[in-house]
Amino acid sequence: MPRQDDADRLILTLKRVAYVLDKAEVPFALAGGFAVYARGGTSSDHDVDFLIREADVGKALDSLVAAGFRAERPPEGWLVKSWDDDRLVDLIYRPVERPVTDETLAHTEVLPVSGIHVPVLDATELMIHKLLSFSQHHCDFAKALPVARSLREQIKWDVVAEQSRHSPYARAFFVLLTELRVIHEGVAV
Repeated sequence: MPRQDDADRLILTLKRVAYVLDKAEVPFALAGGFAVYARGGTSSDHDVDFLIREADVGKALDSLVAAGFRAERPPEGWLVKSWDDDRLVDLIYRPVERPVTDETLAHTEVLPVSGIHVPVLDATELMIHKLLSFSQHHCDFAKALPVARSLREQIKWDVVAEQSRHSPYARAFFVLLTELRVIHEGVAV
């Protein structure tokens, strides 16, 4: 959990980015830890994540640079980064190898986050992203479990199971969720 002053600074950055993207008419959705926070879970401890369409990357970065942010285009090829002083903002256009589309951005709900209202990614999609990010190099169930517990009533578990069925790591996580009674045994994985 971040220190309160760090969390407050990240929330200020979240607000600034949402404002800039909105004014630039770049469709977006709050994702990652702050989307979990907006839905009742715990906040991010190190960055702010937004989903945008790949076609909007240039416009988004240009708008943020004009507002005083620094831009970075890392080699990963699925996101770009922006910095508000020392606070990182990820603008993700292909999370877990799935491009952000108009349909992706339609699966949001406008929710309040510290005095502003922003489109927040659907809880089901958040959980799918979390599970599909697991790999042999990164498989931290300890960070995913609080998300599953805090959002469990908002998540369509059958959809998560169907969309993540190809991942052995996701299937293993479902076993843990069942054993801990976070979900019921009837979810087919």
